[in-house]
Amino acid sequence: MLSLLQNALTAAGIPGTDEKLLSYQRYMEIILAYNEHINLTAIRDPESFEKLHYVDSLAILGLKEYQKAGKVIDVGTGGGFPGVPLAIASPEKEFVLADSLAKRLKIVQEAAREAGCHNVRTSHGRAEDLGRDPAHREQYDLAVSRAVAALPVLTEYCLPFVKPGGAFIAYKGIAPEAEVKEAEKAIRLLGGKVSGIFGGGTGDDQHHLIVIEKTGLTPKKFPRKAGTPSREPLK
Repeated sequence: MLSLLQNALTAAGIPGTDEKLLSYQRYMEIILAYNEHINLTAIRDPESFEKLHYVDSLAILGLKEYQKAGKVIDVGTGGGFPGVPLAIASPEKEFVLADSLAKRLKIVQEAAREAGCHNVRTSHGRAEDLGRDPAHREQYDLAVSRAVAALPVLTEYCLPFVKPGGAFIAYKGIAPEAEVKEAEKAIRLLGGKVSGIFGGGTGDDQHHLIVIEKTGLTPKKFPRKAGTPSREPLK
């Protein structure tokens, strides 16, 4: 059962206990069942789900920025990724899953609880609006996102959530260096700097983690109003 996932946990030094594996199995079953009626993921078979959602989500487990974080926000969580897989692996951490679709968040919250994952809560809203809310602005040790957006846009969505001294980790695919170059202005303006690019693979399996350190406060004018970052990226 979930052998690839168990290997990923073991490689990160986290025991793949039966209880954890059952939580992952149950969460997958619930999400795939709901997926028949509401679009939570384009992945519809368990084998691909394990590889592309679970193993990929857990790729940050070995990074020091993740290991030292106590409070994590997953921006644009969709079907709960990477937030829920990380929360199951790290019950000592607190996770907030943010998304603009309330119906999707309700399913994710219910599925996580039914799977025995109790260290997550959800927050409904656009990233630009939540990033201006004092309850969220610069309140997190780490922001993560697998959202499909160019890095200049994703940086404006995510970096305002992070405390100085924390980090934002973007899950990306091929050619991360090109994305980083494109996002240089956005990263600088929002109070960050790139501290590392990790990952590899070949062909369709290429994936990278771009780590952006929060070096100073984000100026009050960022993030800009909802919709502006995607229409007018900081370049």
